[in-house]
Amino acid sequence: MNILLSNDDGWRADGLRALAAALAGVGTLTVVAPDRNRSGASNSLTLEAPLRVVDHEPGWYAINGTPTDCVHLAISGLLVEEQALVVSGVNDGANLGDDVLYSGTVAAAMEGRFLGVPSIAVSLVAGGPRHFDTAARVARELIERLNRAPLPQATLFNVNVPDVPYAELKGLKATRLGVRHRSERIVRATDPRGRAVYWVGGPGGGQDAGPGTDFAAVEDGFVSVTPLQIDLTRHSVLKDLGSWLEAISG
Repeated sequence: MNILLSNDDGWRADGLRALAAALAGVGTLTVVAPDRNRSGASNSLTLEAPLRVVDHEPGWYAINGTPTDCVHLAISGLLVEEQALVVSGVNDGANLGDDVLYSGTVAAAMEGRFLGVPSIAVSLVAGGPRHFDTAARVARELIERLNRAPLPQATLFNVNVPDVPYAELKGLKATRLGVRHRSERIVRATDPRGRAVYWVGGPGGGQDAGPGTDFAAVEDGFVSVTPLQIDLTRHSVLKDLGSWLEAISG
């Protein structure tokens, strides 16, 4: 089985190295990842500049683009072999709730799903020593389970792992996305020439973080596994919206 690995923290990231080590022997691994940290890149593609690929070591490629660029290039012609699975991570930090809208880690997995390849995004809800090996081992277990009992090609998992030793995990839970509070205010600073610069504020805490959410599972010591879908249509509103629009057209 050919497995494509990517991330948004860059090809040198500890989480990616831990993931590759844990998946050794599960399949034929190829890493195509950004040449630097591209956290928060979401689903962006580079369309106005050429992309360059650097082969740093056998099976490890770095690209001067976004996580989405990496997976798109890999599957759409860079790699000769068809990929059976895309695994993105292990991200250094949570991708809970609304985070999935901004996350380059999730975007890399989502691009795999767009291109017809089952995909998994794996994040470590870091807060301490950073047990990347724990999250990488969970990824391996999920992949081995998929090999025994395959899921449809539309599969896209968002996995968040507590930052604890593997033995302290309480299990895995199927969850839905929670919702964060509004993010913190921007931070204003001044550069050496006295000009104003701004930093984006930190993410808000969990607002909808009750039972069944990814927030609650991780807080309770469980691995959160959330199935994601691409369709953003709010289907429950379509009928009412149609009636509302009729008043405009007469």
